[in-house]
Amino acid sequence: MPQSFGIAGEGLPAPGFSLSAPNISWGDPTILQPSCWPIRPTLRNELDTFSVHFYIFFGPNVAVPPDRPAVFSINLLPVLDSGGVLNLELRLNISSAQGENLTVFGCLNHGVPMISGDNLSISCQTESLSGFSLSVNTMNGISRLRIPYPQTGTWYLNLRSLCGTEHGWRQCGNVSAELNLRTFLSPCINDCGTYGQCKLLRTNNYLYAACECRAGWSGWGCTDNAQAFTYGFQLLSTLLLCLSNLMFLPPVLIALRSRYLLEASIYIFTMFFSTFYHACDQPGIVVFCIMDYDVLQFCDFLGSLMSVWVTVISMARLQPIIKQVLYLLGAMLLSMALQLDRHGLWNLLGPSLFAVGIMAIAWTFRTIRRRHCYPPTWKRWLFYLCPGTLIASSAIALYAFVETEENYFYIHSIWHMLIAGSVGFLLPPRAKPDGRVAPLARRKGCGYQLCVNEQEELGLVDPGSVSINSICTS
Repeated sequence: MPQSFGIAGEGLPAPGFSLSAPNISWGDPTILQPSCWPIRPTLRNELDTFSVHFYIFFGPNVAVPPDRPAVFSINLLPVLDSGGVLNLELRLNISSAQGENLTVFGCLNHGVPMISGDNLSISCQTESLSGFSLSVNTMNGISRLRIPYPQTGTWYLNLRSLCGTEHGWRQCGNVSAELNLRTFLSPCINDCGTYGQCKLLRTNNYLYAACECRAGWSGWGCTDNAQAFTYGFQLLSTLLLCLSNLMFLPPVLIALRSRYLLEASIYIFTMFFSTFYHACDQPGIVVFCIMDYDVLQFCDFLGSLMSVWVTVISMARLQPIIKQVLYLLGAMLLSMALQLDRHGLWNLLGPSLFAVGIMAIAWTFRTIRRRHCYPPTWKRWLFYLCPGTLIASSAIALYAFVETEENYFYIHSIWHMLIAGSVGFLLPPRAKPDGRVAPLARRKGCGYQLCVNEQEELGLVDPGSVSINSICTS
């Protein structure tokens, strides 16, 4: 009998009903035991990936008669419906109890309805089957059940109403319990709450949803706070990651003093977007976003890489036109690399090593041409280059090999301070102006002199009557 469960005639005992609750006596041996119970199917309505609503004909309000169970079937499709969460909600209409101490027991089971021939107890399992139980009564009118990654196939929901007395449970006479039944599939439980994010994942050919919990929260729906971060810790970590970017202020001042205006603007850009990116990137509730998260992340990563790039290129002391071309070329290539993979280690090491190679070639060329080590002074090596290189190497080592999700808050803050401090040491001093004057400039500058008189201005003076030194000095 595909639409029912039970066997009529043949002298076999009529089936009883099994639901989850403590072992409770039925109390009334005259309860009607029908031999065939109709199963009401549900209608499927797909809204989105893993978002499916199951509607009951003439629902969602259903009536549970007092003399027999009400059975409903829910069909889950293979593969498509196994990657989400099966949600079931029962809501009792208290007015339908008519003053009785009414309780509706439910049992959700896969494959077959949970029905047995034992009339003396109410349980949701037998020797070979086990189901999920739920119940509602006049005191607690709402019950919810969630099953992550449900098994596909047909699920059966059995509902039975009983009335409690001092001596146990009895049939509720002519009282029919009215329920509001909601059944649906969702990607994650409660959309993972405040401390989680629901993500769709794919393994081979299987697509499923899962919560990615943050700030120490765990559980199916990120509701387990056993190891959750406190509000004070979240505030401290946010301030540490944001305020550590203030270490870029000394490099900005040094760059402005040395007239490296382009480099100073890039340092300011990095400091600004790194501060607000980390304020928006926090896992807890201490979050502040001034614009879209993806934009903040891209600008933070681009600014960090460009800071390293322009610092090393400026150390090479190249011609202005060559330096400007390398700055622009680096910005375009770094933008492309960040679009390909923002979290790749070689996005940082690749441009850094390439810039160091350019600097090494420029320094080697100057050393050969001058026949003297470049930079020429030992103070520059001892007090600036060696400390800056050591600090930058320590920062890269922490970023590449030490930083993890557990120590991210303080290790990444140290990374901010180290990389900004190394820039202050490595940025070269302002280039000294060349005292030599080009022949063309000498001819133009020394051929004219502006003479101011109280009555008139004389423009042209004989070039032979004016000395070169006096004109150039003036």
